Amino acid sequence: STYVWNWEISVSVARIIKERYPNCLVIFGGPQVPNADRLGDFFEKYPFIDIAVHGEGEITFSEILLEYVNGKKFQTVPGLSYHGFTTELRPRTRDLNVFPSPYLTGVFDDLFALPYQYHAVWETNRGCPYGCTFCDWGSATFTKLRKFSDERLFKEIEWFGENKIVFIDCCDANFGIYQERDFRLAQKLKEMKLKTKHLQKMAVSWAKNSSQKIIPIAKELQDANILGAVTLAVQSLDEETLKIIKRANIKFDKFSDLTADFRNNGIPTYSEVIRGLPGETLESFKIGLEILANTKIGSVNIYHDMVLPNAPMNEPSYVKKYNIQKIRSPVILQHSSIHRRGIQEYEYIVTSTNTFSLNDLKEMYLYSWAFLVLHNFGLLENISTYYNRNYGLLFMKFFEYFFDFCNNIDSVFSDEIKKVKIFRDNGYSGKGWDDHDEKLGEIIWPIVEASWLRLTYDKQKLTEGITSFIKYLEEKREFNTSKEILGDLIKFQIFLITSRNDVNAFKREIFGYDWKNYFLNNEPLKPCKKRYRYRNKVIEKDPIKWGYKVMWYG
Repeated sequence: STYVWNWEISVSVARIIKERYPNCLVIFGGPQVPNADRLGDFFEKYPFIDIAVHGEGEITFSEILLEYVNGKKFQTVPGLSYHGFTTELRPRTRDLNVFPSPYLTGVFDDLFALPYQYHAVWETNRGCPYGCTFCDWGSATFTKLRKFSDERLFKEIEWFGENKIVFIDCCDANFGIYQERDFRLAQKLKEMKLKTKHLQKMAVSWAKNSSQKIIPIAKELQDANILGAVTLAVQSLDEETLKIIKRANIKFDKFSDLTADFRNNGIPTYSEVIRGLPGETLESFKIGLEILANTKIGSVNIYHDMVLPNAPMNEPSYVKKYNIQKIRSPVILQHSSIHRRGIQEYEYIVTSTNTFSLNDLKEMYLYSWAFLVLHNFGLLENISTYYNRNYGLLFMKFFEYFFDFCNNIDSVFSDEIKKVKIFRDNGYSGKGWDDHDEKLGEIIWPIVEASWLRLTYDKQKLTEGITSFIKYLEEKREFNTSKEILGDLIKFQIFLITSRNDVNAFKREIFGYDWKNYFLNNEPLKPCKKRYRYRNKVIEKDPIKWGYKVMWYG
């Protein structure tokens, strides 16, 4: 069963097996196997693969096994391609309960004699009602949703508890879409966790158009301390792009209210943006980031536009219409060891369309970096917010001045931007997206996390860099902000950044202005002596472990 993360290793293993055992029947399935109408020279390219299974595979696979012992008439089995022919497409199974539960039927029982902790992959429904063109759920499972029975799922939850499962990866496309049923599942998970204590976290892909209806479900998981965060994914904020990718977003006038509702309930949220979608332009992408910068979302992930084999975005007519250009790029295994690399996996990412060039995409990358490192990770968030509120300076304009500053004046920031540009250019030339820095440990970092760690490594250099940039900005825009305010603002920004050197339980500082009410409650900035403190969440003397705890473990 293959997908983008295990295709190359699966192919390598299959090739070796076929060489050693020529009569072995090699069967490939999963989303990475091209649909029947996209097979092309698949069997010529992979002659050691005998059968390609298309779509849902359980019944097709079982019928292949029966034919293997009863005459090998594979042309009678729907849903596959064999050397020389493709059979009719198999309709999707309406009743998922015909598939036995691997947990409840004892398939894994022997494993539990071994001294390991286990993760479980869990499916409560199948299918996706949306047709997003960048997603192979949009084609492979674009269908009416189907559910496993409540009785089965409740018994599986009990099994997870009895067998000390520490992590559940829920592989539904839209957990929470069945509000009442999924609320009962969340209740049962909480009951199991509180009773057995073993489950640490549950990873969930939440219903695409998350709403207030998700909150009660998320609260149950949060009460059990197994909730990660709720996804409020937008992918793009450009209306034309959303039409092209067939993505119906939450109306953005309600999005801010929605994020506020989750925040008021103490539920963490994150949003997702895809950089390089067809229809997007450099300007529309920056406008989208500007909107997000004004929305109090917990965190934001920005991804490459990946082209999957069976996604609508890979349809020849779609590719031609939007002039989609792509490159083969090594998959990043973030936070993995620089040792034991094994076989490299690859993905295809978009590099240009009829609405943006490669150079435009590279600019989008820089603004993505600035949005995440400077704003979302908080490095200059309070400073950019001050200029936005006080002078109406747009966040994207703030980043533009930041880039100009880096191009003209040496600082800790200019050093980092040089690294980012080299990294970006190498990435878009197909050399991969792995960032390794010996100072930060023997793992692969996402560049935005590595940048934050490098920029905060020396608090004095960071303070000097911020001071130099603010001076540059003030002169360029002739703002003439008082030195007292600027000094206090920079001091406040540095105060809010956790540091390797902070070994006290609490951080404390005295300020000359009421910054807390200014930023949190939108009150006018008042000069008055204020003493702030907050609990230091990460106290770690080892600088590498400190970086892991702050940026990797979050």
